[in-house]
Amino acid sequence: MNSSELIVELTKGITNFTFGNAIMIIVGAVLIYLAVAKEYEPVLLLPIGFGCLLANIPLTGMTEGHGLFAVLYDAGIATELFPLLIFVGVGAMIDFSPLLAQPRMALLGAAGQFGIFATLLLATLLGFPLNEAASIGVIGAIDGPTSIFVATKLAPELLAPIAVAAYSYMSLIPIIQPPLMRLLTTKDERRIRMAYAPRPISRRTRIIFPVLVTLIVGLLVPDATPLISMLMLGNLLRESGVVERLSKAAQNEIINIATLFLGLTIGSTMSAGSFLNAQTLAILLLGLFAFVLDTVAGLIFGKILCVISGRRINPLLGAAGISAFPMAGRLVARMALDEDFDNMILMHAMGANTAGQLGSVMAGGVLLALVSGILG
Repeated sequence: MNSSELIVELTKGITNFTFGNAIMIIVGAVLIYLAVAKEYEPVLLLPIGFGCLLANIPLTGMTEGHGLFAVLYDAGIATELFPLLIFVGVGAMIDFSPLLAQPRMALLGAAGQFGIFATLLLATLLGFPLNEAASIGVIGAIDGPTSIFVATKLAPELLAPIAVAAYSYMSLIPIIQPPLMRLLTTKDERRIRMAYAPRPISRRTRIIFPVLVTLIVGLLVPDATPLISMLMLGNLLRESGVVERLSKAAQNEIINIATLFLGLTIGSTMSAGSFLNAQTLAILLLGLFAFVLDTVAGLIFGKILCVISGRRINPLLGAAGISAFPMAGRLVARMALDEDFDNMILMHAMGANTAGQLGSVMAGGVLLALVSGILG
């Protein structure tokens, strides 16, 4: 190899570097900054941001053929393995006792999915095909694994912006939701106290619940079975009390490894060529619209329940009906405490939040069934 060929070889990365690559590297750096400096969902945004950096370094070969990210994508995204493993871990972390003790909170979990279907209609009116519109709508649930699962099946070409939107908005819940809560509820409503007399939930009930939910959802919404079954498997590991090692592994090693690889792989799809376009901006805006509408619908329904119950239900609980567990529930409880230091509604909020987790999975299954039925 002569000197000129050597120079070409040593500088090929620089000569193939584009302005678009530079922009996306800045995007990746911003995600890393938000994860490290602001601690916005660092477990998610840090690997996504780093994957984005690597995706925009030219000629690494990591996203092609037998490259690292190509292998991870084929093994964990195309097969839906990573989202399902994450759901096993999420299920092992969730305590459904607050929901079982207060079944009416399921209504708030259902109301928190309204934005998904409204956004589907809006995206269709804006010209998105039905399969893409459905995938975009699921962003509103603020449930990363469900968004990825649905997008992989219906619109894999939109996976990167949909996943980034879902996880980014999840990290921004403490910024986006509080202004909506203050706008749609009065100070007096936010100060409504709710007595919580814990109704003991037997071990038998807690064990039967995940089995029963899997069977019912599986029979009614078969397309949601992969997600709901893994969520309920994780919960069964937790509640059975006989496989503590597996429960702890699901809550720690399994979910951590799956989240790391998922974040890196999602970030690796954020190349300049596929990400920098008007469609991506439209998806991000529609996803934000879906999130806001889910929160608004939940709050409005919470106000309705407040009136019907004779002001025994704090309408703030409606904001916990989205899927982002446990962030949304904790935020609602904190908002109530900000208004009245003795107003403890955490367990009520967790009941609504766990209902939202179930609701988002079922909504994703309904969309899969709907689109599959229409498109054949």
